[in-house]
Amino acid sequence: MTSHDPSDFKPTLPFFRHEHELLRDTIRRFIADRVLPQADAWEEAGFVPREILREMGELGLLGIRYDSRHGGSELDTLATVVLAEELGRSTYGGFAVTVLVHTDMASPHLFHAGTPEQIDRYMPDLIAGKKIAAVAMTEAGAGSDLASMRMTARRDGNEWVLNGSKMFITNGIHADLYFVAAKTGAPGRNRDISMFIVEKGTPGFSVARPLKKHGWLSSDTAELSFIDCRIPAENLLGQEGKGFYALTRNLQNERIVLGAQAMGEASRAIELAVEWATQRQAFGAALWEKQTIRHRLATRLAQVEAARSLVYSCAWRDAQGQQVVKEVSMVKALCGDLVNQVMYDCLQFHGGMGFIRETAIERMTRDARVQSIGGGATEVMLEEIAKRMV
Repeated sequence: MTSHDPSDFKPTLPFFRHEHELLRDTIRRFIADRVLPQADAWEEAGFVPREILREMGELGLLGIRYDSRHGGSELDTLATVVLAEELGRSTYGGFAVTVLVHTDMASPHLFHAGTPEQIDRYMPDLIAGKKIAAVAMTEAGAGSDLASMRMTARRDGNEWVLNGSKMFITNGIHADLYFVAAKTGAPGRNRDISMFIVEKGTPGFSVARPLKKHGWLSSDTAELSFIDCRIPAENLLGQEGKGFYALTRNLQNERIVLGAQAMGEASRAIELAVEWATQRQAFGAALWEKQTIRHRLATRLAQVEAARSLVYSCAWRDAQGQQVVKEVSMVKALCGDLVNQVMYDCLQFHGGMGFIRETAIERMTRDARVQSIGGGATEVMLEEIAKRMV
């Protein structure tokens, strides 16, 4: 019987270069040394300590695709996939999404749309982990349907005045910098959305309440409130009225990242299930001797490898500057559903222990549930695919 050491897993597809593998090794060592020994405590506390993110910044893990002038590594989409996959393999989804929201869902808005002054002011600290970012676009009645956003921003002299609320905001409690979406057009012009930079402590801006979640317990999540929140006019991020397109553009990157995270989680769950099945005795033999268990796990592994190849291909095409809207939607729909199917089987084969909070597979199953919801629900992604089939 072979050993199933998690360090055995390293993709060898031709998409990856030497620098990608060095990055993978760095992330894997950091997780083993600094995350796994402490992450249970973060689950209890409800957030990842800021010093951990600063350490990741010092290792260059928070600015993988950003320019070197501000401390970034100038790598590509495939490098981001390596980061997301390895974070997913940590088995702590809350830690993973805390990092990925900062690196690939929030800070890209500044990098792509910020003025030189805005980028020089904020980007070095974001890359170094000295400041943590959140993106505030979702509302209680506007998730996948961005056009239903109700939060407003109106110009008043040299200021913008923000009013409204945001819901389900990851890093919402402990972030230092928020990239906030609000309606700036006339009533009825649904896509007149603009993006703004709001710093923690700005008068009129507050955390309305922390949110207790089914999973991702170590990611701090909040509802945010903006009541006559005044920010300088220069805190407009990008062009007025063009925020809808900025949001949808960045969602493509977000969905690749979430797909990679999901497949990292799924592959590690299968490894844990195989380890358990080869050790657990039942009816006079190891569970692994039951053909139905071997075959189910073999089927899931084949599905995960196929989905991972789609993620890699999509990331490679994105790195070449190709349009991958349909493919990204496939990644999000396929990986978000598949990781939940994998977790269901892996928990099932753990038996009663899979239902106990002290096991990784129980936590991973809870964490995976949101993968078919956040970043674009499966049903919305399938519609995006269908629209591009005719």
